[in-house]
Amino acid sequence: MAGFLTKAFGFNPEKHAVRTELVAGLTTFLTMAYILAVNPAIFSALPGMPGGSVFTATALAAIIATLVMAFWAKKPLALAPGMGLNAFFVYTVCLTMGHTWQFALTAVLIEGLIFVVLTLTRVRTWILDAIPLSLKNAIGAGIGLFIAFIGLQHAGLVVGSEATLVTLGDVTKGTALLSVIGMVISCTLVMLHVRGGILIGILATAVIGMFIKDPATGEAITHFNGIMAMPDSLAPTAFQFEWHRIFSWDMLIVVFTFLFIDIFDTMGTVIGTAQKAGFVDEKGHIQDAEKVFMADAIGTIAGACMGTSTTTTYVESSAGVGAGGRTGLTAFAVAACFALALFFSPLFLAIPGAATAPSLIIVGMMMMQPVTRIDWTNYRESIPAFLTLIMMPLTYSISDGILIGVISYVVLYALTGKAKEISPTMWVLAVLFVLRYIFV
Repeated sequence: MAGFLTKAFGFNPEKHAVRTELVAGLTTFLTMAYILAVNPAIFSALPGMPGGSVFTATALAAIIATLVMAFWAKKPLALAPGMGLNAFFVYTVCLTMGHTWQFALTAVLIEGLIFVVLTLTRVRTWILDAIPLSLKNAIGAGIGLFIAFIGLQHAGLVVGSEATLVTLGDVTKGTALLSVIGMVISCTLVMLHVRGGILIGILATAVIGMFIKDPATGEAITHFNGIMAMPDSLAPTAFQFEWHRIFSWDMLIVVFTFLFIDIFDTMGTVIGTAQKAGFVDEKGHIQDAEKVFMADAIGTIAGACMGTSTTTTYVESSAGVGAGGRTGLTAFAVAACFALALFFSPLFLAIPGAATAPSLIIVGMMMMQPVTRIDWTNYRESIPAFLTLIMMPLTYSISDGILIGVISYVVLYALTGKAKEISPTMWVLAVLFVLRYIFV
């Protein structure tokens, strides 16, 4: 058995425990299972894309991509159709630009095919290796701030404000109260080094949510609408492509935007989680990066064929890494959970965001350690690094944080007489990033 696990998932019996890897996978799944509810809700704005079909496509895309990650890359990372990319698909490409969802699916398919080429030619790894170590450390910490911010939002602890953009939510009732209870439980378990403490915290908080009411609806925050349901057919959305416009200018713009967002969202997530999991060497190179990137390329192609938006590596994978996941067995467990979710969707979707939010906040804290490796007295390094990590949560975008960090790095080095120290790759990236903000 140990031999199979080693060959299949990169599992080392001397370093890894099966139980830890499986618990880590379940933890990651529970923190990202919201996509099974959110994705169909977003696509419901488009006539002809039934929510049930989109649910099935979402789960299957996640399963396929995550299995590639498990068996090929052997890393504890999970994938699914990406948040932000699904909104761009629906609200920008279809509802604002006026294109059909078939046009958008065709763009996603083309993007996935380009991703395969870029990965096989190692272009994505080349770009990754070109980013300075100070920015890589900032990216890891920035993602920590970003997912903690997401957790605070899901918790209802940070809410919108017309006066100050954000403010503290009402922690005395509803979702925010449940999240505070969950934080106390999860933090206590983590501090006591309880194995699987993050997962136990999620499940315990979900149970407590059955006894706390949402003030807006008067219903319990955790409630069940059944246990099992057969998955809906993919027939309405599968292979619905629009080939006659693949050489149009609009298609070029849409494909380029999908590529741009996904490349740097995935790159940032991989850097952050790889640092936490110990997959980054002393020079900042990530082990088997091209294999990791191939998983989202294949997942994107599969998702487009079934009827959903771009598949990407999820930042919530950090929750599983924080729970001890280090091998492809963690990813396999996530894929298995998505497979179960196809038939037990009412049960899985009953876990509220308030229950998973504490895990995101805690893992966000755990990911802040790389900032200690940044030389804060060297302003050429520290200013771009700071802009990178602070802009991720404030722009709600991993890619924008990376883009602004790279641009500022090149500009500051050039303005202070150090232009010769900038690699050609960084110059090219900086120019492309500036053009992206001008024209896209």
